[in-house]
Amino acid sequence: MRFLHPERDQSLELALEDVFLVPDYFDGVSRLEVDLRPDDFAGSSQPIVSANMNAVTGKRMAETMARYGGLGVLPQDMHLQTVERIVAHIRGAHPRFDTALTVRPSATIRDVLGIVRKRAHDMVVVLDDERRPVGIVTSSDLRDRDQYTPVHRVMSTQMVLLSSESRNDEAYRTMHEARVRAAPVVAEDGSLVGILGREDAVRHELLSPSLDDDGHLMVAAAIGISRSSAERARALVEMGVRCIVVDTAHGHQRRMLEALVEVREAVGGRATLVAGNVCTSAGTAALIEAGADIVKVNVGPGAMCTTRMKTAVGRPSFTSVLHCAATAHRLGRKVWADGGVKHPRDVALYLAAGASRVMVGTALAGTYESPGDMKTDRDGRLYKENYGMASARAVSIRTEGEDPFTRAKKAFFREGISTSRIYLRPGFESVGAVVLDMITGVQSAMTYVGATDLPSFRRDAVVGVQTPHGYGEGTPHGRVRE
Repeated sequence: MRFLHPERDQSLELALEDVFLVPDYFDGVSRLEVDLRPDDFAGSSQPIVSANMNAVTGKRMAETMARYGGLGVLPQDMHLQTVERIVAHIRGAHPRFDTALTVRPSATIRDVLGIVRKRAHDMVVVLDDERRPVGIVTSSDLRDRDQYTPVHRVMSTQMVLLSSESRNDEAYRTMHEARVRAAPVVAEDGSLVGILGREDAVRHELLSPSLDDDGHLMVAAAIGISRSSAERARALVEMGVRCIVVDTAHGHQRRMLEALVEVREAVGGRATLVAGNVCTSAGTAALIEAGADIVKVNVGPGAMCTTRMKTAVGRPSFTSVLHCAATAHRLGRKVWADGGVKHPRDVALYLAAGASRVMVGTALAGTYESPGDMKTDRDGRLYKENYGMASARAVSIRTEGEDPFTRAKKAFFREGISTSRIYLRPGFESVGAVVLDMITGVQSAMTYVGATDLPSFRRDAVVGVQTPHGYGEGTPHGRVRE
């Protein structure tokens, strides 16, 4: 990457809104020629990572991210037994078809109401004793019904069933002609394999799943920098986790470096180690020297983070990634950009600055797949709650095993928002929709620049600096004009 006006621009400290990509000649035919595979470790087809935040990544998010070619990082606050159960589920999930919500015919509407909002496709499959679909239930079937009504009385038995051997285009045409959004997928013996949405059939043509060396959906997990970090990392590797994120708000500190050395000794070469967060070249070099394969970059740009307002510490996001990536590449390592992503352009800019992957949090929190219960405001709009990992709420969860007085002292040191409403956006209620929007934006950005893969994008991108009005004129401003 180079600046359009290097004599001035490269000395500035720049946020994502301060910069833009300059177009150049593309010697290709289609955006589909662009290869988005990250160059840090194998297995993924695209560079989006869901953040290790309690309100962002759980079982559903990590499973779905892997199915769409990305990576989900389970939070460090999860009990190890919970992590083990989730990892086993994800590694056993089908790489193409979504895990279905299922009930038996004797279940009640109350049972369905407890799970139906956990999927964007709004479908629960009713199974017999041989796990064969005998009906489906959607939210429309539940209206004006007593909650203890048996499911077999309200389910629809007129189902569209897809074969597990169907091609994506065949499955799409079948659902399109039947005017259904999703359909159960069955094996040759009629047993349920999963669910395929009509839009997912198209997405699977653009994104291939992230698979580990054993052919299972890939999942990552975070750990803190406590005295038990090495032991927890060793347990994660035994579960099948091959990417471990050693995470703390201030990564350039003695305890982080000690923990990294201990974790590296515990897992050896069996797992890729990501460590962070830092925003300087010195911090990057220190983490790499201590054993990190990848450095997680940025301090303070996240939507739920109050670090900069409370401490004045941090650095503008684009410059952070640019400088840290340059140092990491010089030392033969990579970086992930973490935080501040609001639009697809932000992902493209981070990749141009040198990141191998981009970690996204709040932009994924308002989806069906994020953890937490779906809630409805007084106007009937759906939302989920999000909170920062350095907030009072997160600190309370993290210190639950300590004595009350110690917890009370630690509660004063908070640097995040404890409660925030993240509304589901029309058309972007699912992770698949959000991720594909980001990925297609990056693919288009790369063709504008003239690149066909991430290394060439990183090498050839030209970045200019703009005024706030320059950024503003690039935002959509024609929806309503009088």
